[in-house]
Parts: sequence; C-alpha cells; structure tokens
Amino acid sequence: MLNFDIPRCSRICASTRRELKPGEWFFSVLFEDNKGNVKRLDYSQDGWEGAPSDKDVELIGYWKSRLAGQNDNKLKLAPNDILLNLFDQISDQLDKREMRYVLALLLIRRRILRLEKEETAEDGRKNMILYYPKRETNYLVTIVQPSDKQIEEMQNTLISLLYAG
Repeated sequence: MLNFDIPRCSRICASTRRELKPGEWFFSVLFEDNKGNVKRLDYSQDGWEGAPSDKDVELIGYWKSRLAGQNDNKLKLAPNDILLNLFDQISDQLDKREMRYVLALLLIRRRILRLEKEETAEDGRKNMILYYPKRETNYLVTIVQPSDKQIEEMQNTLISLLYAG
C-alpha cells in the first residue's frame, strides 16, 4: 500500500497565481513527479483546465473542495461504523460502484480498511482486495474512476449522508 503525506492546500492557484478566498471552490491535484516526490497543486475554478496529463508526472488523484471561511462551522464526518454500514449496503448495487470505490478510499485513509493487494480480473477490470481486521473480512472493490459529473453528485450525496454540524 502507498503511504505518503498529502501537503495542505497552498491557497494559491497554480495557474493564475491568484490567492484563493475563503468559501471559494477549488481543485487539488496530487501527483508524483519524475523524481518520485509526491506534490500537490491547487487551482481556482477559473484556472482549472482538467487533470494534468503531462508525461513527466504520474497522476495520483484530484478532487474539488471549498476553502473554509473563518466563520464556517466545522463539519464532522460520520463515525466509522456508519461509513462501513453504507459501504456494505451498496456492495451489490452496480450503479453505486463509483461511490463504493470512493468510500473504500476514505475507509483506507481512515485506516478502517487495509489494502491487501490489487489484481486484474479476466475481463480486464482492476480490483482492490481490502481487509477489515475487526471482522476478519475481505472485500473486493472494483477500481472505477468516476466522471466529473459523478464526482459532483457523489460529493453532494456523501455530504448530506455523512456529515453533521
């Protein structure tokens, strides 16, 4: 499993060099440069032209976020059991594969699930084998990159389901 520290938001758009303002939506890109260093770049919505496809870097992932304001109430993510229950509930729903993949990544990041290995199925699909130590259970999760539209829909769905003020 890959372990690395994700740098904090720079609060500066990498494209326009403009300072990001509290409450503003922005995009972050995580990549590995040709020297093996993990880097993060942040982009304002105006400066965002999509994820980089430069041959000198290996894209790890990208996401859309909102820069917190001074008066914003901190939202708290639902407890681990709630996340895991949702993960289990959508396991058989093919139309929720992308959401299940995103939840799996979140559960890995929170160290609830552990990535045991990745494998390629006979049909060419890539899968992650995840392990949940408390239940001594393995999960098979298909690696599915959601579209930009699906990402926005998932963000809204997950925020409404999983966050509390």
